[in-house]
Amino acid sequence: MAAAAQLRPDIYLPTCPNAESIVRGVMKKALIREPRSVASVMRLQFHDCFVNESLEEVCPGLVSCADIIIMAARDAVALTGGPDWKVKLGRLDSLSPWLEESNEIMPSPRSNASYLIDLFNKFNLSVEDLVALSGTHSIGQARCFSIMFRLYNQSGTGRPDPAIEPKYRAKLNKLCPTNVDQNVTGDLDATPRVFDNQYFKDLVAGRGFLNSDQTLYTFTQTRSFVELFSKDQSVFFQAVVNGMLKLGDLQNNQPGEIRSNCRVVNNRGIKSLTLGGYQRS
Repeated sequence: MAAAAQLRPDIYLPTCPNAESIVRGVMKKALIREPRSVASVMRLQFHDCFVNESLEEVCPGLVSCADIIIMAARDAVALTGGPDWKVKLGRLDSLSPWLEESNEIMPSPRSNASYLIDLFNKFNLSVEDLVALSGTHSIGQARCFSIMFRLYNQSGTGRPDPAIEPKYRAKLNKLCPTNVDQNVTGDLDATPRVFDNQYFKDLVAGRGFLNSDQTLYTFTQTRSFVELFSKDQSVFFQAVVNGMLKLGDLQNNQPGEIRSNCRVVNNRGIKSLTLGGYQRS
């Protein structure tokens, strides 16, 4: 995402009034075809978005990939049983890949809560935001690669993470033995196709899939929010909406454009839209 812009929900109303319905329609088809893809799109707000092609047919050069990701992430939550909300739109896409910057922002599955708190704090996101946004792991799966160290060599001890509940650890050992193809995937919670608060119930029970998940319960500063959200789904839903809105408000002050292909920046033969030369009305 690039270019600090004035964001508002109705920005595409005059130019592409069906933008949000197009995005939701594509997401509905994706949910039927491959449920895991919907969860993967949601992670983008926190990779090319397949919605871009459908929007380019109807509204060429009008809707940014950054905005598509925001809409698709919201729809991934709403279409799997979670809350729905109005998203603010009007972002521009960056003029360069920003791969290094993205890698610095994306948390590692090995992260502990202390590191995550510091990372989120850099973006003015609170401890509650951290725990609520981690709850987006309510849907989807992750690879064995992400948990091998937890199962067999936690913190270099040569032993499993003691925070894993024994029966759940046995299940993970069967899914991810030492000789496994580490691209094999496991569910992030007990209801991986439904957006609910089961994720937090699993953490309380010692059944968090990723280290970066279970650490939210073992760490004192984050535990109270895990416990709260595990008991009250409506409180979690409101907190995740607040967190997603705050996340969507994050912008930088760099020039931007509306990409014709979300995978790559426009070539210079295609009109670029910079802060100085472009104003959304």
